[in-house]
Amino acid sequence: MIRLVLVRHAKSDWGDPDLDDHDRPLNDRGMRDAPRMARALAETGFRPELILSSTALRARTTAEAFGAAFDVAVNLDPELYGAPARTLFEKAAASGARQVIVVAHDPGMSALAASLSDDGIEHMPTCAVATFRWDAPDWDHVAPQEPDDWTFDTPR
Repeated sequence: MIRLVLVRHAKSDWGDPDLDDHDRPLNDRGMRDAPRMARALAETGFRPELILSSTALRARTTAEAFGAAFDVAVNLDPELYGAPARTLFEKAAASGARQVIVVAHDPGMSALAASLSDDGIEHMPTCAVATFRWDAPDWDHVAPQEPDDWTFDTPR
């Protein structure tokens, strides 16, 4: 079985207009939502082998909350910053992990979630968690087929 979890970074702080986009931190709501959504995912019984994250501060901080909930290290990948849907999916598949979390940004996250859910997920708001499951032995059997099941959860 292959399970892919997409997590859009939690709500970020826009308070400093001079701050580079890559360096924006989470705001108070984001700092609350990330651990809460990580715990909710952990309660489903999902256990990731790997967490891949964009290098942007808001994504890294979100990923670290998930890493803490699962006691799994976060692997940073600069190519996930602003990545399109195809890259997000390819990075997950290339990891070889059968259960992987990818933490990144829109519009790529929403595009990938919409594609995998046959447009059942129209938008990934901040800190949304979408899970996709394929009853397949490995990633080579995943790309050409739709998932066997998917779920969607948001902090609100």
